[in-house]
Amino acid sequence: MLASCQRRSIVPVVTLHHFTLPLWVADAGGFENPVIATWMADYARVVGEALGDNIGVACPINEPNIVAVMGYLAARFPPQVSSWDRFVEVNRNLRTCHVAMREVLRAGPGNFPIGLALSMQEYEAVPGGDDLLDSLRHEMEDEYLRATEGDDFVGVQCYTKLLIGPGGIDEHPKGELTEMGYLFWPQCVEYTVRRAAQLTSLPIIVTENGIGTNDDAQRIRYLTEALRGLKKVQDEGIDVRGYFQWSLLDNFEWTFGYGPKFGIVEVDRTTFERKTKPSAQWYGEATRNYPNSAA
Repeated sequence: MLASCQRRSIVPVVTLHHFTLPLWVADAGGFENPVIATWMADYARVVGEALGDNIGVACPINEPNIVAVMGYLAARFPPQVSSWDRFVEVNRNLRTCHVAMREVLRAGPGNFPIGLALSMQEYEAVPGGDDLLDSLRHEMEDEYLRATEGDDFVGVQCYTKLLIGPGGIDEHPKGELTEMGYLFWPQCVEYTVRRAAQLTSLPIIVTENGIGTNDDAQRIRYLTEALRGLKKVQDEGIDVRGYFQWSLLDNFEWTFGYGPKFGIVEVDRTTFERKTKPSAQWYGEATRNYPNSAA
């Protein structure tokens, strides 16, 4: 796959870990076991030695902060616990894993940029939520952005704005929503890219941005505003190297299954036939004409 991308002048961006763990690692404590940094580095070494010459860009761990918050605070991913202390500990171990994997990849074959793919949000406190917002953003973003020292770029992954009250995240925000229950908030691109630039001195790649919706006109409206925000921060001089629309295909969205439609290409789950949506043609034209299309 990597070689095929290279032959077609497509830069292959490789993510080594995306949420799942082998059962033996989970049984040994998963990301709560400090030894996991050694295991993840060993894994990265095997991948780098096998594929390094064909990797274009590498993200060692996809959204490590989501692994931590969903598994150890929100109790939605395995091991489905809710503990602030365990959440903090797992975040610390995940940052150690990222650094260990980065150093192993850098020492192996190939010459490619390596960066952290971090889930970022636009946060807003509602009355009484300021302290929790500060604590949550510190653990979910600030500590990770500080850990990117030594990386080649920061990968920003953003979708919406979260409203934080004294009891936590508002699960039923008022306004236009997507199939994920997220606020329709394409302004998050401009916000999160600017914040990542403020906390680091690294180039930025928007490694994920998009919308889960079965309304393709809504998707086009969202992406129009997202690209407009991207152009705005670039015009300000922020070093943005790329933008990935999530996703090419309608995908399996973890705990939501095949419900939310993130793709610009539809997939029939019975026949596996793929059909481009109007947003695919729109996106192709918009990106070919960018930045003029975002003016």
